[in-house]
Amino acid sequence: MNPPEATLTTPLFQRPYAPLPPSRAERLALRVLQAGALAVVLAAATYRVFELDRFFVPKEAVLHLTACLAGLLTLGAARRGRATRVDALLLGFLVLGGVSAVFAANPWAAARSLAVSVSGVVVFWASRGVARAGLARPLLAALALAVAVGCAAALLQAYGVRSDFFSLNRAPGGTLGNRNFVAHLAAFGLPVVLLAGLRAYRPAGFLLGALGLALAAAVLFLTRSRAAWLAVVAVVAVLLLGLPAVPPLRRHRQTLGRLLVLLLVAGAGVAAALLVPNSLRWRSDNPYLESARGLVNYQEGSGRGRLIQYRNSLEMALEHPLLGVGPGNWPVRYPDHASPRDPSLSGSEPGTTSNPWPSSDWVALLAERGIPAFLLLAGAFALLGAGAWRRMRTARDADEGLVALTLLATLAAAGIAGAFDAVLLLPVPALLVWAALGALSAQEPSRPVPAVPGVRVLVVLLLSLAAGAGAVKSAGQLAAMALYAGNGGRAALERAARLDPGNYRIRLRLARSLGTRSERGCAHARAAHALLPNAAAARRLADACD
Repeated sequence: MNPPEATLTTPLFQRPYAPLPPSRAERLALRVLQAGALAVVLAAATYRVFELDRFFVPKEAVLHLTACLAGLLTLGAARRGRATRVDALLLGFLVLGGVSAVFAANPWAAARSLAVSVSGVVVFWASRGVARAGLARPLLAALALAVAVGCAAALLQAYGVRSDFFSLNRAPGGTLGNRNFVAHLAAFGLPVVLLAGLRAYRPAGFLLGALGLALAAAVLFLTRSRAAWLAVVAVVAVLLLGLPAVPPLRRHRQTLGRLLVLLLVAGAGVAAALLVPNSLRWRSDNPYLESARGLVNYQEGSGRGRLIQYRNSLEMALEHPLLGVGPGNWPVRYPDHASPRDPSLSGSEPGTTSNPWPSSDWVALLAERGIPAFLLLAGAFALLGAGAWRRMRTARDADEGLVALTLLATLAAAGIAGAFDAVLLLPVPALLVWAALGALSAQEPSRPVPAVPGVRVLVVLLLSLAAGAGAVKSAGQLAAMALYAGNGGRAALERAARLDPGNYRIRLRLARSLGTRSERGCAHARAAHALLPNAAAARRLADACD
């Protein structure tokens, strides 16, 4: 008698994968990760003078707090689990980043950027521990819900809803503040949302997954983000090439039928976005066709600007090949390497960059943390991808093959989007992508590396505490922003500078307010100049003090 056909109704990562029921701490860690996934998407402040940081700082606080709590709650899983080559590469990446930060010109920016990486890796380990306890399914469902909620907020803005928690400058960004960021969210979240629909137990769950997919498809269309569109192309390529490579999936009619329905729903989401009038105001008559035509155009516009930026940033990396210029220090050092009329430089603030990061995760890693750190992180991604491919080929049932395929698609989406924009440098992807990778790779076959259990626990403990310190620092930044925006006078600004010593805007305003004839004014002028040595405004004030 032939064995019964595998189904998608067998819970993933439960017996025999998890011989022991999840502990109370692991269940609580699941709740922390679920709440953090939703909170990091929604968190934002209303201090419009800090148009970027009013989104980033609250989200960084959520990321760090989530990593700290989840890491501490999964110390038992760290003791029981085995260290793998992926873990060794990620730890090496963080260590090199820490050494690079010590020598950075702007230590405050270095600490902030490094904290995002630390928290992301801790989230990865915590999510993997939760998944190995048999709780992968609810965690992945929460990640899919967070993607859908972020896309829904962006669509609300696109169709006329106004809120102090939305940004008007780069609509429709919703609570992420920028259309490119929400497009990245939809792109790297697409595989997990698709997985949620394909694995749903009940019709209601399938309908919710289909709704999330339609929201993501509509956002991807409306935002016109070419990096996100290229990431979606990568996801589709992985699905087309990967599905035939998974024997149980080729024979599983339920999965194939659901996949066809979900693809039709995604197409309906794109059609609705195209046909339903929205409140977006583009400069061209055919904005979406223009974006499609310019998908790989690097002869003009933003594509040409990226090439100029990449070339100059790589020159910076070659000058500092081992440790880079320091995490988060690209905007500090890039003006020294900029070309004449470089589009990456700010037109309103001479000597500064338009954005505080380069338009590529991978270029940022090379320039800021050096070639070895870049190779370590790329190696971790490669090992995860290779493990996913092996598991696809040897999957025992459709569910196992589908999870491995989702892991490979998520890696492709994050890697491609990160090649053309900032992704893992930012708090929302740092939480959602690393959580997804941890949950999806929990059972990946990987060669263990020698590691004493006590050492593994100590590493996770120290990094979790570092994430907690990042949460405290982010809270101080938020308080400083509130004092600055409250117009409370010099005393309030002085308190803000003490809470956030690395805030260039606060230091510059104090220097201008106190004047260069006072000792305090000169101290703030020199501090502002040290934070951004090429910024013309701070340089003039610092020179006047000499």
